[in-house]
Order: sequence, then structure tokens, then C-alpha cells
Amino acid sequence: MDNTTSIRRNTWSKLSSLIAADVAIDLGTANTLVYVKGIGVVLNEPSVVAIDADTDQILAVGTQAKQMYGKTSRAVRCIRPMRDGVIADFRVTSEMIKYMLGTVKKRWSLVRPRAIIGVPSDITQVEKRAVLDAALSAGMRQVFLIEESMAAAVGSGLPVEQPIGSMVVDIGGGTTEISIVSLGGTMYTHAIRIAGDELDEAIQRYIRQRCGLEISIFEAERAKMTVGSLLRHAPMLTMTVYGRDVTSGMPRALEITNETIRAAFHEPLCSIVGAIYTALENVSPEVAQDILNNGVHLTGGGALLRGLAEKLSEKTGIRFVRDSDPLTCVVRGVGRIIDNLDHMKKLCMDQLAA
Repeated sequence: MDNTTSIRRNTWSKLSSLIAADVAIDLGTANTLVYVKGIGVVLNEPSVVAIDADTDQILAVGTQAKQMYGKTSRAVRCIRPMRDGVIADFRVTSEMIKYMLGTVKKRWSLVRPRAIIGVPSDITQVEKRAVLDAALSAGMRQVFLIEESMAAAVGSGLPVEQPIGSMVVDIGGGTTEISIVSLGGTMYTHAIRIAGDELDEAIQRYIRQRCGLEISIFEAERAKMTVGSLLRHAPMLTMTVYGRDVTSGMPRALEITNETIRAAFHEPLCSIVGAIYTALENVSPEVAQDILNNGVHLTGGGALLRGLAEKLSEKTGIRFVRDSDPLTCVVRGVGRIIDNLDHMKKLCMDQLAA
């Protein structure tokens, strides 16, 4: 390599560091993930914000705020600004996005980046505008929205632009989306507000009603992740949960098993299966053949539940295939689109520029 070529490459490297690095965002109820173009997933943080109750200033975001949840004084409030996959608190969500993008902001300097954000398919026009405005106020120069189900299909490597019907069940924190995509569009989509949060609440209700113990939502989430299983003949798994005795009001520990979790999940699981049945009843014979041949693709953090794919296969008689990394599937799909925006822009829903 001659000196001229070396100088050119070094100059281009320096200039590249000043040019905007477009970002992809999975703005989830439970977690927010950020993908930087050409790099990959650079951030995965809980969608939780801690606020000073007196000054209304942001004290902590993400993991640090989640650790404070339920343990703060009256001077601090911990908020989950996303609910059912959409913005419940615009100002706090905007601040959360600003903070999270600030952790990767060193990747751009002279030019503000573009962003694509995954949103639920049933999002309203008002909710769309709230997401777009939040991202613009966080420093984006142009924002695109894409349905999470389409992003999940792209992230799973499905042939979304070919004449092949692909079915995706994306179980996030706030919503479960059942979608069928083909030829770059959505043939069928339906979202139900039963997903990871509802599963956690089901554990809370079951342990309170059957065991007389009040546990926190994050303790329920820990139980789901540690011993949660839908396999009927799985080896026995046990763990200890901690909470407050409903009768005495005193702190108490309780040992639970995977059978406890399986029993707690009966009702929400029936709702998810019912929504899947409804989707399958609305497909054409040609698409039904594609789904039988290729299976249903399971994505989202809820897909990590042990035995879920097997249980859904048993209930429907159709093969369910879990993505290799279901938690990051949506953001990887949005990332693939931001990497190839000129070609794949048509997959997006709405856009807004500063």
C-alpha cells in the first residue's frame, strides 16, 4: 500500500467518525434496544426511569432505575413510561430515549442520525405521533416507524419480499402480535395486550391467591425466568421468592416450583392460543400450505419461556420455531432495514423529519 492510499484511508476514517450513524430502536414495554448501523446491537436496557419527585429531574434510566423500583423514598418515583408497547408518558419516554441514545452519541457528531423505531401494528395515529415526536426531540433528524411483526420477520431471516406467506408470533413485554407477511406487506395482523407483563401479573395473582404472599412484579419476572416452564413432564425446578404475607403483613419467603408457574400461566396462555387460532382461520389455502411447510416463527422475549414452542405446537398441530435470539429479533430486523434503507424503506409505515 503506497503512502497516498494510506493517507486517503486515514482521512476517510476520520471523516466517517463525524458522519451520522443511523440507529434502529426497539422501543419496548420491558426493554429498549438500540442498534447502530454497521455495528450491531449496542444497548439493551430496561424501560424504566427514576425521577426526583420534587424537581422532576431524571435520576437514573435503565438497569440502575430498575434496581430502585419499589425501594425508593417519597422523594423518588420510578416509572415505566411504556405501556402495552406504546408511550404512556411522553416526556419521560423522550428523556429515556435521549439518555439511551446519549450513550452511543459519540458515534456521530456533525450530522444528526436517522432512526427507525419498531411499534405495535395496532398503534393509533396519536400514539404514532407521540413516538415520532419523542425521537425527534431526542435529536434524530428523520424518523421512520415499522410494525414490530414485520421487523421480527426480517430479523428472523424470513423471505418477506417473496410470494411466500410467513407467520410470526412476537411476544413482547406489553403485546403479543400475530402476523402473516408476504410480498413486502402484512396480509394479516392482530395484537392482544397479553404478553410478558401479563404473565408476570398472572404469577403475582396466583401466588397471592393460592399462597397468601404478595410479591413484586420484578420478583414475579425473576420467577418466570428462573423456573418458568410449560413442559408437563419437565424435571422439577425450585426457587425461593420473597414478599409480604397478606394476612400478617410480615416479610416471608416461599418456595415455588415450575408447576406453580405452569398453573399460573393457564389463563393467559389460552388467550394467546385463541388469537393464534383466529389468525390461522383467516389465511388462504395457499398461505396455509406455506405455514404448514415452514412453521410459525416465535420471537420476542416471551419466546424464551421454556416449553412455549412445544406447547403451542401441541395445541395447534403446527410446528412452532423459536428464533435463535428471540429477544433481539425485532431490533435486528429494524437494524437490517436501516442498513439497507434505500431498498427496504417501503417496509416502513410512517416517517417524519425535523
